[in-house]
Amino acid sequence: MDQKRKKQLLWQLPFLTVLIVGTVLIVRQQHTMPYQKASGLIFGTTYHITYQWADDLKAPIEARLQQVDAALSMFNEQSVITHINQGDETIPDTPEGRMFLDVCRRAMQISADTDGAFDITVAPLVNLWGFGFKQGTPPTPHSIDSIRRIVGYQKLTIGQAPHGLAAIHKSDPRMMLDCSAIAKGYGVDVVAQLLWDRGVRNFIVEIGGEVVTRGVNPQRVPWAIGVTKPVDDSLATAHTFQTILNVTDKAMATSGNYRNYYYKDGRKYAHTVDPHTGRPVQHSLLSATVLADDCATADAYATAFMVMGLDSARTLLRRHPELMAYLIYSSTDGTNATWYSPTLRSKIQDN
Repeated sequence: MDQKRKKQLLWQLPFLTVLIVGTVLIVRQQHTMPYQKASGLIFGTTYHITYQWADDLKAPIEARLQQVDAALSMFNEQSVITHINQGDETIPDTPEGRMFLDVCRRAMQISADTDGAFDITVAPLVNLWGFGFKQGTPPTPHSIDSIRRIVGYQKLTIGQAPHGLAAIHKSDPRMMLDCSAIAKGYGVDVVAQLLWDRGVRNFIVEIGGEVVTRGVNPQRVPWAIGVTKPVDDSLATAHTFQTILNVTDKAMATSGNYRNYYYKDGRKYAHTVDPHTGRPVQHSLLSATVLADDCATADAYATAFMVMGLDSARTLLRRHPELMAYLIYSSTDGTNATWYSPTLRSKIQDN
């Protein structure tokens, strides 16, 4: 070895030593730093967050969740979506306004991709069938057809208002937007991004069953998430799992008709309304769990699959290899059966 090469190695040794020592300290810190928990109420449901960090981050977490609520909650009289539903087209250039615009753009893209199975303009039909703000008797065919005229994502456009602000244009002022089928997933993404930006690398964020995970759990293994068995459970008290998934660095959302429904005159009505027919869906799919890179996407596609049904969902999944799904459906003999994406097999925990 020549003298020049020896000198280069001698100069590099201190830097290598610092790098090794630094890596050891980081690994040791990750093993000793505590996992903390935060929980509460938001969007009319509960949230639970577990994260590995030295400081309590509940205050900034709740502040961010309140921003999402102020952007997307139909039950918040001051929210952006409430003002839009009341006839204001202009989207304010605020954090809440930008959140609303982001969700609307994503919703429009997914609506187009699912041929309108996912549609944030479906709220009047949902309310007509007795969900949302009111309970009522099954609507007449005439009332369904009347409401259908003001439902459809194609009737919604994103443009500009005076002074260069973004605006939502509705072809009919009676149209109502409802982002509830994507808002929880979006809220999970917002909190996950907050934690990541703070330097947190191991965490799970869950809002109303929609989840994002990163890194590992306190046992230093991937986060395990249960897929609930679809049994009639309008009070959400059942905790029986169909399967357990080992998931990390992924988002997961589930949609199903086994919790949100009502009976009228001996007939069961599911909460998932098909925007095309104006009526609750009637098919064999009971539950759709979707894994994606972000939870807003997983949330929206899970809802879309519940509208589309088993066969159409599987067809769409072939176009989207980046998505994984676990579908539970009622077989011809009346028992529950499952189908899942082949790429999901390695994540299924053996029972």
